Amino acid sequence: MSATLNAGRTRAALRTSARVSGELLLVLVAAAVVLWVLGRMWSVIWPLIIGLLLTTLTWPPTRFLRRRGLAPALAASLVTVLFLLLAAGTVALIAVPVASESGELADGVVEGVERLREWAAGPPLNIDDAQIAGAFDTATARIQDSAGAIATTAVTGVSTVFSGVVTAVLALFLMFFFLKDGPRFLPWLGRQLPGRLATDVPAVAERCWLTLGSFVRSQALVGLIDAVLIGLGLWILDVPLVLPLSVLTFVSAFVPIVGALFAGFVAVLIALVSNGLTDALLVLAVIVVVQQLEGNVFQPMIQSRGLGLHAAVVLLAVTLGGGLSGIVGSLLAVPVAALIAVVWNYLREQLSDPPPSPRADGSSA
Repeated sequence: MSATLNAGRTRAALRTSARVSGELLLVLVAAAVVLWVLGRMWSVIWPLIIGLLLTTLTWPPTRFLRRRGLAPALAASLVTVLFLLLAAGTVALIAVPVASESGELADGVVEGVERLREWAAGPPLNIDDAQIAGAFDTATARIQDSAGAIATTAVTGVSTVFSGVVTAVLALFLMFFFLKDGPRFLPWLGRQLPGRLATDVPAVAERCWLTLGSFVRSQALVGLIDAVLIGLGLWILDVPLVLPLSVLTFVSAFVPIVGALFAGFVAVLIALVSNGLTDALLVLAVIVVVQQLEGNVFQPMIQSRGLGLHAAVVLLAVTLGGGLSGIVGSLLAVPVAALIAVVWNYLREQLSDPPPSPRADGSSA
């Protein structure tokens, strides 16, 4: 004979489920409101995030100078100037060799286009010059018909570039102030908060700061591995501009998805115009293999160790972030997941019972 349900226990289970569902719904509504507010304040939040990430890179030399007796303002100014010089030197390291070989590269582009035209004219495509000219005329007519849309896109692009410049300048100023006054922030924050918050919030903020530093260092290590492996492949294939392309690969590693695509496109293009189609395909194969190793092996392993996250969590976080918010979501997915883990672990510590104290005879109480 089968057991019958207990009416009292069933009602209690339903009440508990309803209460938990209502509390969870309130939490989700509160989270949605917070995200909406952050979205409205994004023009301020985004430079703040970039400034914090830059500060994690520049804080170690600043701390070194401050421990050697330099005033906070002087140490922050010196490190900020050195950072700008390093950024300018990186751009020069990429741009100067490219400019010195621009004539050869331009000739290679023209030769590559001519080879492509000759290949298209042969079997199996058999596209003659008249068809190519007709396609060119059709494309020109479509461009003329779409002049308004192109102008709008150009204006939007200029606005985006201007916004990016403003964001970069604001992030640099914030980095300077963080370097100058950062150590005084947590004590000041503790004095502004009441009760237990004066202890909890600075403690969580300090842990989040250490986590951000681990993220930036792990991302730099991943970019270095990419640059070395891809640079080695370019050197073996005798592709010109190996050093600038390696530096570009390292810098672009800090911009998920788009950075890798841009650096790979540049490397393949230079290999095509300088060494031909075969080497370009080999370079493409090297880049694809390295990027796959980075995305599925190196990055999850390195970041999982540095951030205390499982490799599968890192991979899923990047996928979810990219699906929700595109490039920005991919960039922020891992540090956001790590910060959530920091807050969760702190809450668990505060809500957990202390471990039982051992008795004198060695057994637990």
